[in-house]
Amino acid sequence: MENFNTLINQRQSVRKYKTDAIPEDWVMQCVEAARVAPSACNAQPWKFIIIDDEKLKNQVAEAAFNFCMQSPVIVAIVLEKPNFMSATGSVLKNKEYTLIDIGITAEHFCLQATELGLGTCLIGWFNEKKVRKLLGVPKSKRIPLLISLGFSNDPQRNKVRKTIEEITSKNKY
Repeated sequence: MENFNTLINQRQSVRKYKTDAIPEDWVMQCVEAARVAPSACNAQPWKFIIIDDEKLKNQVAEAAFNFCMQSPVIVAIVLEKPNFMSATGSVLKNKEYTLIDIGITAEHFCLQATELGLGTCLIGWFNEKKVRKLLGVPKSKRIPLLISLGFSNDPQRNKVRKTIEEITSKNKY
């Protein structure tokens, strides 16, 4: 358990990257970690687009307001159609299970990257229409997240979080 606690405390949102290339097998290790993430009714409503062509990567970064321009790789997570059970459950329970699933798979990706010594940042603020067009993603699909990936050039920061008492209660609100 000590290794997991170290890992989750090392993971941070990186905004400055070194220019060093990332070994392709490391990128695929991150995708593999994301692939095995749990999802509602095992729907696995995701597709990962790995963007490592520098020109295309820079265009995507521009659509993300240059937030990830320095990272050598950006990964777009495309929201795919869920299976029947997950879609039905989302309607019946008024919960966006697919977005929960995307969050889980993205964090699996980021934790694997951290273990490999890579930095990541989850990016939800970007021009989705422009990114969808750049990547050839059909208009009927959404891209809820981008993940920048690379060797961090950011110092490790102290995490500022609410206290346990601020975020928990027992037996009722």
